[in-house]
Amino acid sequence: MNDHLPASDASTSGGGPMIRFDFTGKVAIVTGSGGGIGRAYAEALAAAGASVVVADIDVARAAAVAEGIRSSGWAAESVRVDVAEPASAVSMAEAATERFGGIDYLVNNAAIFGGMQLDLLLTVDWDYLTRFLAVNMLGALNCVRACYPAMKERGGGAIVNQSSTAAYMYAGFYGLAKAGVNSITQQLAHELGGQNIRTNAIAPGPIDTEASRTVVPDVFMKPILASLAIKRQGQTSDLVGMCLFLLSDEASWITGHVFNVDGGQVVRP
Repeated sequence: MNDHLPASDASTSGGGPMIRFDFTGKVAIVTGSGGGIGRAYAEALAAAGASVVVADIDVARAAAVAEGIRSSGWAAESVRVDVAEPASAVSMAEAATERFGGIDYLVNNAAIFGGMQLDLLLTVDWDYLTRFLAVNMLGALNCVRACYPAMKERGGGAIVNQSSTAAYMYAGFYGLAKAGVNSITQQLAHELGGQNIRTNAIAPGPIDTEASRTVVPDVFMKPILASLAIKRQGQTSDLVGMCLFLLSDEASWITGHVFNVDGGQVVRP
């Protein structure tokens, strides 16, 4: 198996650099792929030959992304999923195996971000916080638990969890959830490594998406960008190369790590 072949080109619609990977015959689930970063991941995987399950709680948005992928001549199916609900995650995994015959890759991108409440840990409504952590942190674990048996049947696979540089900064309950994703990534790398399933995470810096524009207004974004080593906001296409690499066999001895893609926002030893 070789997932890094010069014969295959995959690029996002965001105008990013061409990324050369071949995922022909592979099946990938991308949660939260009805828009934004998840959509970029789903489209890039499909362009590289994978059959893609576009999973999102918003049925209409997921269906539109899947239809766009199919109209380009690639394989995709849309599925509704609430990643906080174990039964919903199981239904997603079952739909993938029924439609495409198995699961090789899982990208846990779903999160509550656009329009999220801005509050302190000390004062945020408890029910809201519980739901938030169920989606943004435990949602990744729910989906892994649902998908890993099918990945094991295929002889292994790879998982990419979506973290954030917020995990390393003061960022309230959003940062708390992403720090939890980092820990889940490291724990699952050990629990699944013996089954030839690798687990890594990507920690984006400030990315220009519709969701981020609703949460972080320009008056706050400008000083953030000024603090970066590369002084511009990231695009969804900036994340695609890392995602495809971590899923590919080129990363076959990489697991349990969190990779910043952040324009130099956070420097870690």
